[in-house]
Amino acid sequence: MSTYKQFNILPAESPESSDVISNVKDIVSSGMFANGATSITNNFYTSSTQSGSTSAYYLDVYSANPQTDSTAKPQFSIAYGHIEGSGSAGTTGATGNRASAAIYRQLTNTLLGPTEKRFVFAGSPNSQPAYIYALAMARTQLREKMDPGNWELHLSSSYVTGEEELPNGAKTKLKLIDDSGATTDPVVNQGGRVFNIVSGSIATGTAVYKSTAASQPGGSYGLFYPDMGILIFNGVILSKSASLGTDLTSNQEAGNVGRFFNAITGSSMSGSHVKGGTFSPYFAARREEVITSQHYFCRVPNKEFNFSSNPTFATASDGSFTQSTFFKNPKTFITQVGLYNESNELLAVAKLSKPLLKSYSREAIIKVKLDF
Repeated sequence: MSTYKQFNILPAESPESSDVISNVKDIVSSGMFANGATSITNNFYTSSTQSGSTSAYYLDVYSANPQTDSTAKPQFSIAYGHIEGSGSAGTTGATGNRASAAIYRQLTNTLLGPTEKRFVFAGSPNSQPAYIYALAMARTQLREKMDPGNWELHLSSSYVTGEEELPNGAKTKLKLIDDSGATTDPVVNQGGRVFNIVSGSIATGTAVYKSTAASQPGGSYGLFYPDMGILIFNGVILSKSASLGTDLTSNQEAGNVGRFFNAITGSSMSGSHVKGGTFSPYFAARREEVITSQHYFCRVPNKEFNFSSNPTFATASDGSFTQSTFFKNPKTFITQVGLYNESNELLAVAKLSKPLLKSYSREAIIKVKLDF
């Protein structure tokens, strides 16, 4: 009776089959948000505790109300940054932390090269605005990277750049995606790959562009860094397109982060009525990660593992089979596989979904997969 069986491990370049295959990599795409959800619709919340302490810098956004749900976790954060600190309290020699300047510096240090001081967007005349808005995915939701071409964000708006202003204060909806589907050779810098944020939507799995970054009047909507999970929006264009009404007053906390949150939720819209219907908040995104696996092929030849030490298999006195039909034709059932190290210490157990019949006339190969 075989108790342990050594794996036949061969080099990767060997033409013979090996029982262990290492470093197998698979790209997996899954929903970005809580419980694997691919989108958040209507349910956008902030924490009163956090918004009362650090809202001048950023706001964490939840998909469940943190005031009533203790398990709620931030899904993403939003922020406003100004290169000179406008829209936040504090100036040279005055009390205040100049939060918007701190955010702008932090983002440039993270995403731009050492000699780059400002974000540069496609198009003109607003290619280098003094202020930006940012959306950063929570690290627990991002895991490895955002999936380019698989996110869409809706913002409330009363005016969309390049379109006529709607009469009587009517509202419309601004839909944003990235242009990765139209870019075969993206720019790569300190923050990884960079794509443009453009107007469009993902219809039936395919990106439909309303405008490209080059044709967007006034300049690009922003920059998308999938490897960092960060969206940087052109402040001037977004303020106008999403009707943010950005306040650039110096030495004053102007609440611009809250304005961005209101555009995401549509709470600044009276009745949330839009052209052609009702505005429904919507943010869809998927993450992409590389899963490294190790595969173990547990081979069970016909003459091995046909006996069991289970007391119901044989009598304790003379070792004869409890079932006479087992004589010269024993049968067992494989229910689990154990992986041991060289010291015969059990490291892992893989259980089969149902028992597998084993006899002299039956062989089996059981594959155990470990993901890292």
